[in-house]
Amino acid sequence: MLTKMLSFIGATVGGGIGWWAGEKAGFMTAFMVSMLGTGLGIYVGRRLGHHYDI
Repeated sequence: MLTKMLSFIGATVGGGIGWWAGEKAGFMTAFMVSMLGTGLGIYVGRRLGHHYDI
């Protein structure tokens, strides 16, 4: 259950950072970089959850 929460938190943080990084280049760039950040955040959150067995 906590692995899912870490995935959600990672997706939120990763998406926000991606949006912030891409918004200077335009809306669609912000959207695309945000999607990459979301995916990376989910990956990191799941890895942390599995690493600590929570």
